[in-house]
Amino acid sequence: MVPKRWARRAVTRNTIKRQIYAISAQYEVRLPCAAHVVRLRAGFDRKQFISATSTLLKQAVRLELAQLFERAANKP
Repeated sequence: MVPKRWARRAVTRNTIKRQIYAISAQYEVRLPCAAHVVRLRAGFDRKQFISATSTLLKQAVRLELAQLFERAANKP
């Protein structure tokens, strides 16, 4: 879930969602078969990520998602 409160521009929300889909596909075999919810809990600073689809934003999102999915995959 990517609420407008944390990512105001639709382009940014869609970019974040695409990153979620890409990373989750990589971890699909390592995660249990269940519905998984990824929720954006804090915004991305527009001063740091000026472009809604910048490479810097995509890298930051991918890094955070990789850490999240790695933790979920290693849970007993």
